[in-house]
Amino acid sequence: MKDFNQFELWFLTGSQHLYGEETLQQVAEHSQLIAQELNNSKDIALKVIFKPTVKTTEEIYQICQAANQSTACIGVITWMHTFSPAKMWINGLKILQKPLLHLHTQFNRDIPWGSIDMDFMNLNQSAHGDREFGFMVSRMKIERKVVVGHWQSADVHRQIDSWARAAAAWADWQGAKFARFGDNMRNVAVTEGDKVEAELQFGFAVNTFPVGDLVAYIQAASDQEVQALIDEYEGSYTLADELKSTGNRRSSLIDAAQIEVGLRNFLKEGGFKGFTNTFEDLHGMKQLPGIATQRLMAEGYGYAGEGDWKTTALVRAMKVMGTGLKGGSAFMEDYTYHFDPANPMVLGAHMLEVDPVLAADKPSCEVHPLGIGGKEDPVRLVFNGKSGYAVNASLVDMGNRFRLVVNEVEAVPVTEKLPKLPVARILWKPLPDMQTGCAGWIYAGGAHHTCLSLSLTTEHLDDFAKIAGIENITIGQGTSLKQLQQEIKWSDAFYKLGM
Repeated sequence: MKDFNQFELWFLTGSQHLYGEETLQQVAEHSQLIAQELNNSKDIALKVIFKPTVKTTEEIYQICQAANQSTACIGVITWMHTFSPAKMWINGLKILQKPLLHLHTQFNRDIPWGSIDMDFMNLNQSAHGDREFGFMVSRMKIERKVVVGHWQSADVHRQIDSWARAAAAWADWQGAKFARFGDNMRNVAVTEGDKVEAELQFGFAVNTFPVGDLVAYIQAASDQEVQALIDEYEGSYTLADELKSTGNRRSSLIDAAQIEVGLRNFLKEGGFKGFTNTFEDLHGMKQLPGIATQRLMAEGYGYAGEGDWKTTALVRAMKVMGTGLKGGSAFMEDYTYHFDPANPMVLGAHMLEVDPVLAADKPSCEVHPLGIGGKEDPVRLVFNGKSGYAVNASLVDMGNRFRLVVNEVEAVPVTEKLPKLPVARILWKPLPDMQTGCAGWIYAGGAHHTCLSLSLTTEHLDDFAKIAGIENITIGQGTSLKQLQQEIKWSDAFYKLGM
C-alpha cells in the first residue's frame, strides 16, 4: 500500500441540548478546530474528518450507522466536550462496527485561574463527560483505545497515529483474499489453523489453488514482460557473473523472471493481497520462487513459506500498518542461535524468501543449489539486514482463540562474513535478554515463522490486536518469565470462561 488516501477517521463530539445554543455553537467551533489540527498533523498519517456534534440518541445512532455504511470511514474518534449522558450512546454503540478511539482531552490546555467561572465549567466538562462515556463503553464491553492528553500534544498525535495505522490494516483485511498454492508442509503443526474461524474473526478468506493454475500463468508470460523484469534486475541489484548476459546460468535468471511475471499476473487478476506456497508442491515449475517472492513482498504482498497462511496475512497487515514509515516489515524465521555469553544473538533467515525492504545495502542477485524441493537451483536476493529497534510477531491458532505473540528485539549489524550462506539474513537480540526472550516466546507458543518489523512498535501491534479482538502477549523490556507464565495462565482461564 503506497498511501492511506482512501481512508478516513471520523471525529465525533458528544454534548446535549441542556446547555443552550450558544454553548453548542462553541462546542462545534472547538470540535472543528481539534479535528482540523489532527487532520493537518504531520504525525497522523490518515485523514481526520469533522462531523457535527451529536446531542441525542437519534443523532448518535444515525452517525454510527453512517460510519458503518461508509467505505472510506475505517475508525471513529469520540470526545465529550460537555457532559453527554451515556444512555444516549447505547443504541449507536450497539451497532458500531468500526474501530473506536476515545480521545480524553479538553479544548483548553490550562485552567484560566483568574477568569474561570461556572459558564467556563459548564462548557469544558470533558474531565467528567468522558468518564460518563467511558463507563458505558466499559459496561458494554466494547474494545477501544483511550488516549489522554491535550489535543495539540505530539504524544497524543503519535498515539492516534498508532491506532489509525492498526485500523487501516484491519480495514485492509476485510474481504481480503490470500492464495495457497498447495497445502502446508507435511506434519507441521503451527502452520495449520482454522480458516473458517479466521474468516469469521478477521474478515479475510484463504483458499487453495492448484500449482498447475499458477504454472499456466508462468507459461503465458510474454518475452517482453520477462525482458522488462530482467532489465529491472540488472538495474536494481548486483548480478552474479554467471547470471549476466554472458554468464553460463543466464537461463536461470530468465526462468526466475518468468515465474515472477506469472505469479504477479495471477495475484493481480485474482485480487489477492498475499500468498503462500510449499517446496513440497512445485509440479510443473522449474525452480522454487525466490526473487519473485522477495520482490512481491517488497511491493506489499503478504507471504509466508510452507503454506503458513496466518503469517501471510500478518505480514500483509504489518506492511499496511507501516505504510510510509522507515525500516520495513518482512517475513522471517528464527533460524539459528549464537550463544556467546558475552554477545548472544538470533540469526534470522529463510531458504530464499526474506524481503529486500530489510536490506542494509544493495542486494546481490545470485543462484545457488537448494537441497529441498527437487527442482533447479533458484535465483534469490542475498543481503545483510538493517539494524535498530524492531518487533518480531507471530499469529498462532491456540484452538479456542487466535493469539498474537510479540517480542521486542534489537537488530544488530551483520559484521561477520558468511561466504557459504547464500541467503538474506538479519541478526537480532531478543529483549529483555536472550534467555527470557526465547523462553518467553516458547511458553507463549509463538511460531518459528514471524513478521519482523523495523517500522512498527508494540503499541501498533497491541492496537491491532484490540481491534481484531484477539489475545496479545508481548515480551520485551521489563518482562519477567514468572509473571509472563502467570499471565498466560490467567489468559487461558479467561478464554475458557468465554469472557
